Amino acid sequence: MSTFELVQGAIIGAVVAASALTAFRKLLPKTSARWMARMSASLNRDGRAAWVRAFGRRLQPATATGSCGDGCGSCNSCGPVQPRTEAQPLHFKPRT
Repeated sequence: MSTFELVQGAIIGAVVAASALTAFRKLLPKTSARWMARMSASLNRDGRAAWVRAFGRRLQPATATGSCGDGCGSCNSCGPVQPRTEAQPLHFKPRT
């Protein structure tokens, strides 16, 4: 196996792994946050190297602060817009 094939395989593997991680985080956000918090807690323990603890703090998922900027929806004043409940009539056009 040549060096080119090794580099090509590593690059393709990194792209596939990044795509899978992105899809996982978008499709399962609560599970992703729970796993990230668990990994962060295991890395950010006493007795670990400083760079490992810094990486653990960086992995820690963001929490809802309760401000209107984070969109947590806990106070029902800044959450997503409620859909309109009034019925919209359907208009059918004849074929031309």
